[in-house]
Amino acid sequence: MSSSRSLAGKALNAAFSRVNRKRQWWQLPTTSLKALNLLSLRLDLRDFNLFDTGQPIRKHGLQDPPEEVLAARQPDGTWNDLEDSEMGSKGTPFSRNIDPKRIKPEKPPRIYDPSPRQVSLELMTRDHFKPATTLNALAAAWIQFENHNWFFHGRGNPDETMEIPLQDGDDWPENPMKVRRTVPVPANNSGPGGGEGIDFGNTETHWWDGSQLYGTTLDKQHSLRTHVDGKLKISDDGRLPGDPNVPGIDATGFNENYWFGLSCLHTLFAKEHNAVCDALKKENPRWSDQRLFDTAWLVTSALMAKIHTVEWTPGIVNTPALWLAMNVNWSGIFGQHLKDRFGRLGDSEIFSGIIGSPQEHHEARFQLTEEFISVYRMHPLIRDDWNIHDFEAGRIAEEVFFDDLMGENTRPFVDKHGLTNLIYSLGVEHPGQITLHNYPRALQRHRRIDGELMDLATLDIVRDRERGVPRYNDFREEMRMPRMRSFEELTNNPEWREQIRRVYHNDIDKVDLQVGMYAEPTPPGFGFSDTAFRVFILMASRRLKSDRFFTTDFRPEVYTQTGMDWVTKTKMKDVILRHHPELEPALAGLPNAFLPWNKVGADGKANGNGKLRHRAEGVRKALEALNA
Repeated sequence: MSSSRSLAGKALNAAFSRVNRKRQWWQLPTTSLKALNLLSLRLDLRDFNLFDTGQPIRKHGLQDPPEEVLAARQPDGTWNDLEDSEMGSKGTPFSRNIDPKRIKPEKPPRIYDPSPRQVSLELMTRDHFKPATTLNALAAAWIQFENHNWFFHGRGNPDETMEIPLQDGDDWPENPMKVRRTVPVPANNSGPGGGEGIDFGNTETHWWDGSQLYGTTLDKQHSLRTHVDGKLKISDDGRLPGDPNVPGIDATGFNENYWFGLSCLHTLFAKEHNAVCDALKKENPRWSDQRLFDTAWLVTSALMAKIHTVEWTPGIVNTPALWLAMNVNWSGIFGQHLKDRFGRLGDSEIFSGIIGSPQEHHEARFQLTEEFISVYRMHPLIRDDWNIHDFEAGRIAEEVFFDDLMGENTRPFVDKHGLTNLIYSLGVEHPGQITLHNYPRALQRHRRIDGELMDLATLDIVRDRERGVPRYNDFREEMRMPRMRSFEELTNNPEWREQIRRVYHNDIDKVDLQVGMYAEPTPPGFGFSDTAFRVFILMASRRLKSDRFFTTDFRPEVYTQTGMDWVTKTKMKDVILRHHPELEPALAGLPNAFLPWNKVGADGKANGNGKLRHRAEGVRKALEALNA
């Protein structure tokens, strides 16, 4: 646990902890006060909610870093920290935002109380589609694209299962429902509660390194490269090649749970990597294929991190205080324009942002956390029913159910409609709200490409219980938020209130984390709960601050000035239009590519409505003010 705190941090916490007893951060009267309160919360969380469950593999001085790792990421995530080579690497365990002494993985009978399948059917099932009208469906594809960069627990042993009890009348084909157990990490796995394991390994790297594009092994990476001018393989038709081992799926770094939205983003950013290679090659004609690849990898992964920080996040958490906070996270309180002109104003991440500041772990080795994974379970964003648009004709070409555009159907579906039409369709369609009774039906009866049938809503519930992520009220208490004392306090929806009460046998403390987060009222402009947001406040900056390629080594000697400028000056809109310039009318006037796009008619002209224009103009002015 981190224990250091500056005098300024102590003063902020002393002031806002008293304020927050009477009103929440988002209820303060000005954007500046809200942003300062968020800063206070982040400092508090750094001090009390970072824990080390692993041990350093090496200490500085026992082994000098190899020359080739100093200015290049490694596929398995080793050597990001030059004093602890294994930190954050593939296979290392997830850490915790909850004191490990308080972690108690649930076992029968508690793990089945109430049945996770009952929770899925009675509280999660989509009764009708509830759209998130301030976002487009590209935002839904994006977060899955990023999650595949960050974490995966692996598939587990099919012979080691949990048996989920079913209610009478449930039409699931086997009773009980069998769910594979998560495989614990063998080492460092003696939990505080009588020896049960609390550490589970990440099959991906913990770093924000684009592993969903580049893979996590050298062999996988080599299979994706042309080995000419640093580039990734793109077929003559402008598509990623097919995976030779899995029909219907693209060959890319991570292609689990694949669908057309992921295919669009994987292809788009493989092309962006190649465009970076072209720019670097033009300036450095003597560079080797390996150096071009390594530098373009750095630039492209940093660009994805920036897009997530300053575009996706302010899109789904649509409030000026968050626009300010996320831009300060990246560029500092004085903005990117001043930073570009005069450079950093010292080491302070407040003044000049985290990017380019000194690397720091806040006294706990960097690993992603089980709690981080829990709050990023955002499956309600996914639509069941999709309108696929014909961009040139200005009409809907097909209405299709999710099952028909994912898994082995992905590549045939992209072949049928083309990337331009599909990216446009993502831009003009809305995702779902992250709320109760809005879980996609397709994912409650989802057949994996290997044939296994699963209910992901049931899985979301049982995984938290199995891995010792506290239930909703205990989670809030561990994050120093007030417990919900009644179902009336939990939700202002009277019908939901009675449904939750019935499922959890009138025991508010049994409510699962996912159910509580989906039920609670959200702050104005928020696409997810304030409870989830507490983990986000902490981990959003930590993923940047701990990574030396975003901090100490974000410099021209490593990235080149061209590479740094590419990261700084590029937005998601630029990436899309670089590779699909025909979509310019759909994006005209929009400051953020995750806002709903303009619909384009058969005449090629945008038909954006007045509300959309007004919202886009408001966001544009707010962002300009932040950078002024």
